[in-house]
Amino acid sequence: MNTTRAALAAAVLAASPLWAQTDYPLTADSQRHADVPAGVVTKHAWTSQIYPGAERDYWVYVPAQYRPEEPAAVMVFQDGERFVNEEGRWRVPVVFDNLIHRGEMPVTIGIFVDPGVLPARSGEEQARFNRSYEYDALGPRYARFLIEEVLPEVAKAYNLSPDPNLRAIGGSSSGAAAAFTVAWNRPDAFRRVLSFIGSYTGLRGGDGYATLVRKTEPRPLRVFLQDGSRDLNIYSGNWWIGNQALASALEYAGYDVRFVQGDRGHDANHGSAILPAALRWLWRDWQAPIGPSTGKHGAERHFATEILQPGAAWEVVAKGYGSIGGLAVDARGDVYFSDVARGRIHRVDHGSGEVAVFKEGTGGAGALVFASDGRLYAAQPARKRIVAYAPDGAEGAVADGVDATALAMDAKGRIWLTGGDDTRVWLVDARRAKRVAQSGLELPAGIALSPDQSLLAVAGRRGRWIGSFQVAPDGSLKSGEPFYRMETADDSFNPAVQGMAVDSEGNLYAATALGIQVFDPPGRLNAILNGPAAASIGPMVFGGPDLDTLYAAAGDTVFRRRLRRKGVLPWQPVKPPAPRL
Repeated sequence: MNTTRAALAAAVLAASPLWAQTDYPLTADSQRHADVPAGVVTKHAWTSQIYPGAERDYWVYVPAQYRPEEPAAVMVFQDGERFVNEEGRWRVPVVFDNLIHRGEMPVTIGIFVDPGVLPARSGEEQARFNRSYEYDALGPRYARFLIEEVLPEVAKAYNLSPDPNLRAIGGSSSGAAAAFTVAWNRPDAFRRVLSFIGSYTGLRGGDGYATLVRKTEPRPLRVFLQDGSRDLNIYSGNWWIGNQALASALEYAGYDVRFVQGDRGHDANHGSAILPAALRWLWRDWQAPIGPSTGKHGAERHFATEILQPGAAWEVVAKGYGSIGGLAVDARGDVYFSDVARGRIHRVDHGSGEVAVFKEGTGGAGALVFASDGRLYAAQPARKRIVAYAPDGAEGAVADGVDATALAMDAKGRIWLTGGDDTRVWLVDARRAKRVAQSGLELPAGIALSPDQSLLAVAGRRGRWIGSFQVAPDGSLKSGEPFYRMETADDSFNPAVQGMAVDSEGNLYAATALGIQVFDPPGRLNAILNGPAAASIGPMVFGGPDLDTLYAAAGDTVFRRRLRRKGVLPWQPVKPPAPRL
């Protein structure tokens, strides 16, 4: 894009008297010009599988400059008919023609998608209208619909760029919320968001975005927002306040964000008038990739940066190892992981990164933990026992009749465990006697001791709470409270905690579908770290000589990432500092 034009667009967005007017007339960029070649728009129909039976129309705009041998940028609009209509306010094909002709945005194929409708079976029955279900929901379903159904269908006829930096998505009202949701959930597919009078309110939880943005590790997005001071104020919230809250959160978290404010209500007048300038801002310098935290403040204000090591991303340690059931760290900082399906335990040399087989024929060993005696303790659910492996791999039985899928061990050699459909937490004491430590729980799964080993965190397989129990001198669990409140995926109340870890400051790390949720000692969710892959995150452990590298399993892969926090060895309890209350 011409730098003079980019500077002009920025100046217009910042200071033009257009924003102070209440009628907001369309500019020349929204009018046809004889010297500007026109693109072609075609209409299509689609019946979805992801939204079963839902039918919809969609339109595809192809600019005159498109050449099949060159991958084209992509921009999707919700409520497609409104935006593609050249007789309405938006007139996106006209604006695209003018901006592409002048090189102010890349050669872009526009896809205009209407919301789905499940047709009624007869004239006496009501159809099911999917607009709010598709647009206002916070989960990844609508992103999947675009990525797995619509884009591949359009790609049969046109060469669409797979580069997320060359993919934008926009809309108005609930369609704007949908655009943000798509990019938020799938920045690997869309990184530019155009939002007009966005519904960031309590229709289906959109009012929670302001908080999520402040807590979640920044993602590589560029976001344009517009709203008017007379927007809706109804049962589900105040649109004007919702947009201000999201804009403030994005700015706080370091995003490349622009919020243009007007004085209109819930209509297209203001948004359509500034659409050309908004598109110039959104597509400026499109040859350069969009990275996280590119805003004027960077991301150092974001709490996640207190945890993350600058410049340290997730890296693959081991891949293709089947179902990984457990991770453990030894005294050297090397990490061991179990391949349950193949009956093996592997060792990762933290320094070299080399992976070697530590033990064959483990009987499906899953959860792992090292003890002060230098042995690796492992749960064998299929054999209902816990075993210990000496450094040479020799196996010895520790406890029988134990259906364990999660283990925690203290400096005294005591083991707490959960597993199966049991509603209890069991204790195997230092004498290897087994007894109940706590009963009546909601299918406990993951467990983790605090760094000083005075408290045990217990996550259930259902519900959004992680309990905190005080460890009594005899190892039983007392004074339990639903202490940590997790954020959950939009379509489930079950965060599905698959792994937990603690650092030396007493922070609890819980691996969930939303990412790694980090809680401070008073139980507050401070940050959500982006996971290393699309697969659900499983067991985690701090490794390395300084215990400052978080290892995490996802699918068939083990990842690691350097942090500013350090873990704790089971045989070396540490009293954490007094927390901020």
